[in-house]
Amino acid sequence: MSQQLILDDRLDSAKNLAWWLYLGHAASFLFSLGAFSFIPLIINYVKRPETEGTFVHSHHSWQIRSFWWYLVWMAVGAALFLTIIGIPLAWLAWVGAWLWKAYRLIAGISALNQNRPMPE
Repeated sequence: MSQQLILDDRLDSAKNLAWWLYLGHAASFLFSLGAFSFIPLIINYVKRPETEGTFVHSHHSWQIRSFWWYLVWMAVGAALFLTIIGIPLAWLAWVGAWLWKAYRLIAGISALNQNRPMPE
């Protein structure tokens, strides 16, 4: 059985962009707790249709879902923080959201580097 190496510039470019978007989400996540993740999020939404039918499409979807669920849990924490009793739960929600988002970024970058799709 022979092995063939097929180079696809379009796929390589899409993969490279997804990698940079992961880094953009991670930088925003580390330096602003995700406040500036809307910038890579917009690019995810714009570029996702161009990757239809490739494993990179799942990475755009993964990043988009990660952003929205992180935002939901940060908002839940903010709502809990408004009450004296909910402050410990707010911190728990925020720390849990932070750890979950870190996991999603690391898992996504790892799968992208191995040319594997993310679950949709």
